[in-house]
Amino acid sequence: MAVSIESIKTDYPLPVYNYRVEIGGEAVAFSEVSGLSIAYETTTYLASPTTRGAPGPDMMIMPAQPIAPTITLRRGIVRKTSIKHLYAWLRTVQINQIEKKDVFVRLCDEKGEAVVSWKIGNAFPVKLDAPTFDAKSNDAAIETMELKGDYITIEEA
Repeated sequence: MAVSIESIKTDYPLPVYNYRVEIGGEAVAFSEVSGLSIAYETTTYLASPTTRGAPGPDMMIMPAQPIAPTITLRRGIVRKTSIKHLYAWLRTVQINQIEKKDVFVRLCDEKGEAVVSWKIGNAFPVKLDAPTFDAKSNDAAIETMELKGDYITIEEA
């Protein structure tokens, strides 16, 4: 089967490792991003039966309020930048001066150009986990931050 370079670019899935994260317009490196979910609560309406002829009410399930997304970001602790980017932002919540920021997760092509972007609107940190320390391990120290946002939108470049 002959496959052209152009068909590979348009017809094959992009690899998940080529992405970048921008917080408030500034690129910040993360080793893992999860939780990019768009979901809605549902509500059930009951109405008196009119057409189906069976006893009991008609049931209709409809979408309701959007569920606020929780995004999880993981990265290795890096001198100077970890405290600057993550802990300082979390401190704005602690002192009740919450700094909400738009966060973009951009899936990129082989040239590093964004193809699809997820925008988490008005995000702010709700949790920062320190790494697990283990004297028997030589793994990198990984910190985890959770963000809450108002919404997620998906844009194609």
